[in-house]
Amino acid sequence: MTGDELREHLREVLDADAIGALIAKYGIQERERKLDVFEFVVALIMAGGTHEGGRQYDVLRTYVDNGAPRVVRGTFYAWFTEPLLKLLTELLQRAIAIGQRQPKLLPGILGGVTDWRVFDSTTVRLDDRLVDTFPGAGKYAALKIHKEWSVGTGNLLSYAITPARDHDSPQLIIDERRRGTGLLIDLGYASIERLVECDMYDVQYVLRLKENWKPKVDRLVRGAVFRDEVEGADFDTLLDEELVVLDGQAIDADVTVGRGRMKVRCRLVGIPTPKGYCFFLTNVPRKTHGPHQIGDLYRIRWEIEIDNKVDKAGARLDEITARRPVSARILVLATLLNTTIARTIVQSEKLAVVAAKKTPSEAASRPPLHAILLMRALASAHGTITRLLQADTPVLPEWRKLMSRLRDFGSDPNWRRRPSVLDRIQGLTAPPMPRRPRRAAP
Repeated sequence: MTGDELREHLREVLDADAIGALIAKYGIQERERKLDVFEFVVALIMAGGTHEGGRQYDVLRTYVDNGAPRVVRGTFYAWFTEPLLKLLTELLQRAIAIGQRQPKLLPGILGGVTDWRVFDSTTVRLDDRLVDTFPGAGKYAALKIHKEWSVGTGNLLSYAITPARDHDSPQLIIDERRRGTGLLIDLGYASIERLVECDMYDVQYVLRLKENWKPKVDRLVRGAVFRDEVEGADFDTLLDEELVVLDGQAIDADVTVGRGRMKVRCRLVGIPTPKGYCFFLTNVPRKTHGPHQIGDLYRIRWEIEIDNKVDKAGARLDEITARRPVSARILVLATLLNTTIARTIVQSEKLAVVAAKKTPSEAASRPPLHAILLMRALASAHGTITRLLQADTPVLPEWRKLMSRLRDFGSDPNWRRRPSVLDRIQGLTAPPMPRRPRRAAP
């Protein structure tokens, strides 16, 4: 991402005129005449990466540091209202749409679908005074953020906020809108009915085999057996009686799961790991993906766990001490905005690095950005960002200088040493270091 592109990205999400229109739409300014809503919104989003006080206090400090009039805490906290929640909801939808406009990185085994989607949720503990609105699994208050994450764009696609007591599974709906996509899910979303729906709507899936499911082996395609009579046998029985040999090699079989009218035919894949075999169910074609590639696809599901960590470590999602439900929701949306804006910049840098590798270029040896480090760099530059966004004319040299600063402080330190599975598949591994010429023997 160039400095000009950074300016366009931030202005599109946090455009002063567009925010002004939303202010008028929801009547925010007439309620709080001393409130500079634009500076307040920028502070609310960008203050997530600081750790000098509570979330709301840090927003207040950032807001005042940007030159806004001083305000007492009680008045400031009263600004967290339903109209502000609606404004942030629209800004987040805009940020998500901008992120999803970027080209998708789906090379190699990520191909064959329009995009791979990952579903997961993360729980945030709240002040116990909110237990009536956000009941947790016990006698405490907590909310749950359900997220749909795009592997192709590396960014948030949709979200829902519910009490932590609510189950994850109802949030995932398989219908015509998902035709041609792929799905990477954990056991919280596993059901025979969902697999039937995936086949119905041409959705490819990879998920772990649930312990209480008893797949029937229709055909063993890959794997060692002591006897040939495995067709129609229960897979668990074959393992218990050691008729299927776990010899450190991959297993691939056609199986049927479910009973009666609710049955699904799919693949069962077993991958040896240092902790034993992992078994997966999938309908991804065997001709395009071998067992180990299925295992790699499932490992990409971990990216949403990393994204949850980015929300917490980069934007302090787990540090919400608000005492009103609306304030808690506002801080959640500010976190998701912070992360989505940063993820869009990270994806832009990924695309540039991948493109540069096709031709000799200095950019080919440039590391991608690390989301958490980038968010911290954005937080430290909040004053500069606010000033540049409010400038009457584009100050392009300063935007380029800011992008250079973000790249310097936000580069991924693990690029060479510990690339992720997704990095390797997308071609984001570091190029080989040039060999140093050997010194002549004395």
